[in-house]
Amino acid sequence: MPVTNKRRPTIHDVARASGVSRGTVSRALNGDPYVSTAALAAVRRAVAETGYVVNRAARSLVTQRTGTVVMVLSEPQEKLFEDPNFSVLLRVATRRLAQRDVALVMMVAGDDGDRERVVRYLRGGHADGVLLLSAHSGDPLLAELEGLSIPAVACGAVLGREGVIPYAAADDREGARQMAQYLVDLGRKKIATITGPLDTPGGLNRLEGFCDVLGRKAVKKLIAHGDYSRHSGEAAMRELLDRVPDLDAVFVGSDLMAAGALAVLRERGRRVPEDVAVGGFDDSAIAGSTHPKLTTVRQPLEQVATETVRLLLELIDGADAVESLVLPTELVTRESA
Repeated sequence: MPVTNKRRPTIHDVARASGVSRGTVSRALNGDPYVSTAALAAVRRAVAETGYVVNRAARSLVTQRTGTVVMVLSEPQEKLFEDPNFSVLLRVATRRLAQRDVALVMMVAGDDGDRERVVRYLRGGHADGVLLLSAHSGDPLLAELEGLSIPAVACGAVLGREGVIPYAAADDREGARQMAQYLVDLGRKKIATITGPLDTPGGLNRLEGFCDVLGRKAVKKLIAHGDYSRHSGEAAMRELLDRVPDLDAVFVGSDLMAAGALAVLRERGRRVPEDVAVGGFDDSAIAGSTHPKLTTVRQPLEQVATETVRLLLELIDGADAVESLVLPTELVTRESA
């Protein structure tokens, strides 16, 4: 018995079902703000009833848009799955873009080959804009993006391009000041820090905030560097304990690195917080699952992602410029300090 393909609903079907003109349906589906509330509701109801699906290819011919935004993570692929911050940013950005019927494509640019693929994709006109995640200063991808003249916004400032690439970010420096001052107020005398990469705003600005409070006490031997991974937190903590066995506090530049630091302190027989107080940064899900639970600095990641998407959509919609913004952090005290 032959199978008959069911005819796909068209915009004409939606117009008939909604009782408005085809032009009104088209304007409603394309987000025209001048469509009345009643007409918009009728179109949405008709779309649901008919099962109409917007033809993105046809729409792009009219609007000159792809309906797609690319999120570029400038880290090795494994970090996407290890660091819980990235999943929060990805989830929120996907949801916010979906509200505008914009799809999100995730691309990793952790090495030269990855970066070339990203550039080829963007040069091919497959996206309306770019969300930058964990961008490093000096990344050659940044210069390529400027040459493509595609709207781009960063989650966190891009060092050296703060006036070129707009961004939404947490106040990393002030958050680090909050944690460092808290450790000082606890009476700790030898306070160390484990930084993130210093070519990222989180790495550099959190170190600067730490030094703002510690001043001359922020000596080189009390500073170790990581890359936001748990493994790097372990390695940096071992390095600090070998250099300064009697340190009594450590501010770690991310919760994931702090989890690694806590494991090494247990391994070396140091009690937390009795012997060594530990503070993190992020207030990710990790902070509530460590032993002891982690005192940390909460950065408003969901709000950062929301604002980053808002800025990018404004640029895509034709804004000449948008204003970057920095959001406040909050100290969250638990058991580790």
